[in-house]
Amino acid sequence: MVSQNHNNNRLVFLCSSVNICSTIALVLLNKWIYIKYDFPNITLSCIHFVVISLCLLICRGFDIIQPLRLPFFHMIPFVLLFCALMVLNYFSLQSNTVVTYQIINTMTIPCILFVENYFYGKHVSTKVKLTWIPVTIGVVLSSVYDVKFNITGIIFASLAVLINSLYQVLVAERQHYFQVNTVQLLYYQAPRSALLLLFVIPFFEPSYSLDGFYFNWSLEVLAAVFLSACVAFVVNLSLFWLITNTTPLIYNMIRYLKFRLTLLAFFTLFHDKVHILQLLGTLTTVAGVLAYTHIQREEIIKKNSLPTTIDIQTKS
Repeated sequence: MVSQNHNNNRLVFLCSSVNICSTIALVLLNKWIYIKYDFPNITLSCIHFVVISLCLLICRGFDIIQPLRLPFFHMIPFVLLFCALMVLNYFSLQSNTVVTYQIINTMTIPCILFVENYFYGKHVSTKVKLTWIPVTIGVVLSSVYDVKFNITGIIFASLAVLINSLYQVLVAERQHYFQVNTVQLLYYQAPRSALLLLFVIPFFEPSYSLDGFYFNWSLEVLAAVFLSACVAFVVNLSLFWLITNTTPLIYNMIRYLKFRLTLLAFFTLFHDKVHILQLLGTLTTVAGVLAYTHIQREEIIKKNSLPTTIDIQTKS
């Protein structure tokens, strides 16, 4: 039994490390592709969807996943939201520095909690709500005082946060309703999203432009894009394993660690100039996220330690 727990802990550590490293690598690799090659955004998203779809088909061949049939018309809004989320996220990363991209993404947490609290009646403690204050202040400071600040990037980032919050809340509801996991949902969404973007690309990234879909890209560029797509698949697969096999507490700690390490990697590798108020905003946001993680950890532990109805009946 001790040996089995030890092996499980090693597996959790290994999968957590893979997820953390692949997530950081994906953000930095995509940013590098945008900076060095100016690769078209929607085309990159489409290629990611195609490669992820192929990888999931391979996983299905090895019985790693068991796809389910889902009602087509019920899933159309989710496919549209999924496409919008991916494209807007990549536009945000392309238009902003990695710091601003990561910092604004932290607003997803309060947005999700707000939607769940006010539209679904889910209780959110006052302590958790108070953590929104440093997060919001930090996001504003870090974004406004970014040395590469541009209003277009902020708009893309804000839209990405709103779409991401709505998508996550609706997907959680539909997952429970249809009894599907994240990989089964991704198996359904990825190919349909790729097909949808193929119709969009000619209008926004026409073939005759220098950054169009059919532009004669070098083998080096295509290799970098393919690598990025493969890393995106690893991120999704490892994330699914963590959500399925670990507790929300562990998952949230991993998410916080990824956030900090991505910022550290950016400052180390890109050497961008940083305004003192942007640095202050970044530290304020980190403090808010840390406070949120700590409070949520305490609430989860307290919730798990409370006796259930079955326990009370057994004792009586």
